[in-house]
Amino acid sequence: MYVTRRQRYRLKSDYKNIAYLCEPLFQALLEPFSIFFHHMNKSLILSLTCCLASTFCEAQQNKNPQQNFNLQSAPKREVRAVWITTLSNMDWPKTYANSPEGIQRQKAELIGILDQLSAANINTVLLQTRVRAATIYPSDIEPWDRCITGREGQAPADDYDPLRFAIDECHKRGMELHAWIATIPVGAWNSLGCRSLVAKGFRIRRYSTGAYMDPGEEQMAEYIASICAEIVRKYDVDGINLDYIRYPDGWPQPNYKNNDTPAKRRADITRIVTAIHREVKALKPWVKMSCSPIGKYSDLSRYSSRGYNARDRVFQEAQQWLKDGLMDQLYPMQYFRGDNYYPFCADWMENSDNKDVATGLGTYFLDPREGNWTAEELQRQMYVSRQLGMGHAHFRGKFLLDNRQGIYDFERIFNTSQAILPAMTWVKNIPQPSVPRPAARSLISIDEIGRTSLSCRAMRHILTSI
Repeated sequence: MYVTRRQRYRLKSDYKNIAYLCEPLFQALLEPFSIFFHHMNKSLILSLTCCLASTFCEAQQNKNPQQNFNLQSAPKREVRAVWITTLSNMDWPKTYANSPEGIQRQKAELIGILDQLSAANINTVLLQTRVRAATIYPSDIEPWDRCITGREGQAPADDYDPLRFAIDECHKRGMELHAWIATIPVGAWNSLGCRSLVAKGFRIRRYSTGAYMDPGEEQMAEYIASICAEIVRKYDVDGINLDYIRYPDGWPQPNYKNNDTPAKRRADITRIVTAIHREVKALKPWVKMSCSPIGKYSDLSRYSSRGYNARDRVFQEAQQWLKDGLMDQLYPMQYFRGDNYYPFCADWMENSDNKDVATGLGTYFLDPREGNWTAEELQRQMYVSRQLGMGHAHFRGKFLLDNRQGIYDFERIFNTSQAILPAMTWVKNIPQPSVPRPAARSLISIDEIGRTSLSCRAMRHILTSI
């Protein structure tokens, strides 16, 4: 094939930066024919290499994610997570467990979800376990949530335990399950969970967005800690993920009367986090403590949070919690774009204290009923956050698995191979249970003597791009 001067110039100017990325792939493609290349003209080999580079670069630029081939190497260790929402049956379950048949259908739904996530090399599931002062497991403290059977306080048939089933199914696939705990919201004022808290003597505050526990109430910290301890004691969860661990939106700002100050409110939230950490780590020190703070920690020197941030608006000192050892991971909810996203990613990583930070992606905004985001915007965020050393977490499972604007297809290509979860190197002399991992499904693999090979799936990507 003749390569024109214009083509050579284009390769030199536009494709120079990807030569390094292409090298392992070219080696894998050309190695079987090395004996023939020994006798080939150098100009012919150069032409062939240029054609291959052109083909792959054009595939990368193709806006159809199903035809892209990811030449960016995936990290060996990385958090790849998805939030699975049980509130109002948003993600799961869709079937009520009121009969043996209903239980089997509910289980089959979750198996389908986990199979899809596993195929995309997702390694962490954040499953909503305490919903709104109600749970998806048999608790001695709070009632059953209605999402399981359709009725508040009603247990499913046949002693079925949805949380235990979910944990077992995640571990079968080499995935971690973290119990997602909604800490402050308690749902509708007349809900069973809310009424139960009132009967126990808790102060409940009502706003247009719902009812909430009062973070300033002394007994609240030990109460939420007891729920987390119950989960860790009864179940082989891999983590506790605290959601809405903050003062609620709509709560009046500090009035500086009766010790109502920003510092006091930050101390209130930190007191709750400390109590939970103490209970969880006393039982199982290897269980990961994490939370999902507002996506902007505070104003930056050159970028404003526009009046809405974790530290100053809702009083979450999440970066300090990492430094103080109260958190092992953070999943900041970075559902923003442009200058409201990228500078704050850098800020989270600069203040991570060498612990895990996974950016919370606003995947739901790909649905036109939720927002006006494009797949290209979200993909760019995933690439940049990975370059910064962040993991990623999709909110929510339904929008990823429904393949909104091809995002699930992209996720599978983005994660060319499985990733090991980052080790908690700051935890010393503690036996950490190993989670069995299934066989890898890499597009590119390297054997014990360093030879590179391509899977059939990789070849299909290549052929559909030509």
